[in-house]
Amino acid sequence: MSATVSFSRRELRDLVASWLALGVAFALFFLGGGSAAASALTAGAVGPLVTALLVSLFTAGIGFLLHELGHKVVAVRYGQRAAFRADYGMLFLAIAAALAGFLFAAPGAVHHQGRITEREHGLIALAGPAVNLALAVCFLAVLVAGVAVGAPLAAGVGGLGVTVNLFLAAFNMLPVGALDGATVKSWSTPVWAVVFVVSVVLAVGAWLGGLGFELL
Repeated sequence: MSATVSFSRRELRDLVASWLALGVAFALFFLGGGSAAASALTAGAVGPLVTALLVSLFTAGIGFLLHELGHKVVAVRYGQRAAFRADYGMLFLAIAAALAGFLFAAPGAVHHQGRITEREHGLIALAGPAVNLALAVCFLAVLVAGVAVGAPLAAGVGGLGVTVNLFLAAFNMLPVGALDGATVKSWSTPVWAVVFVVSVVLAVGAWLGGLGFELL
């Protein structure tokens, strides 16, 4: 039985806070860490910092946000009570790690309650990585369009969006701990294997093809 997707004030606050925190964390990572950002500020180069933040919010931030919303929408579709809850300690660690030049992000999770089958549980978990794969295709279109019309900014955003979302899909499909891959694999090993292999192959292919995590 399906229900309408709705959001409480707390959930909206958590989603916005996670989106902004991850935007800052990934922007710092894309720039090369806190020292690089500080050097840019010292030199008065505010433009690159603003650009990095906006690109990060649009690529990595949107990737994480829609990943979690994918879980919620499918959970609600199966009659679950579902809500995203941010982990503010982990968000702080994400920014701290980015300042040191490392990438670490665990913004929180969608918690859902209700009676569901193992298949439905697996599909709820699969929804997040599936959204990232779909976003990678959308960003690929942006990349191709940017190259075709000679717009390096659009091409850079598209390339970064492809890389980030493919790696998010591949990482979350790892069959360990509380990651989505473990839940999907417990439901269907064939489904997990197909999605995991496709995600890893595409992520590695994008990396070898020159679509790294460099900002523009």
